[in-house]
Amino acid sequence: MKLVIAMIKPHNLPATKKALFDAGIKKMTVTNVVGCGQQGGYAENYRGVVHEVNLVKKVRLEVGVNDEFVDTTIKAIIKGAKTGRIGDGKIFVLPLEECMRIRTEETGSDAIG
Repeated sequence: MKLVIAMIKPHNLPATKKALFDAGIKKMTVTNVVGCGQQGGYAENYRGVVHEVNLVKKVRLEVGVNDEFVDTTIKAIIKGAKTGRIGDGKIFVLPLEECMRIRTEETGSDAIG
């Protein structure tokens, strides 16, 4: 089991969700976050005053999957989120030690579904 975490641009979320749904991945957690990566932010002019925006709005997408769905999940996220420009985001794949469904108390691969 793996936990796939992706940081993507907020406006790419609908396309990424559709790509995941089309690939058969329907379970996910989505969180609005702020941060900065290699792009480091940008400068904005508001009423003649320059403001440095160091933290950029992003969406954190988390998907717990069984090992056979890791590549499918990654390809779907890339399909939905890739624009080819700076700031498209990152994908992290972490080992998932345990998963438990509270309602049925199933564990492991059965709990992820």
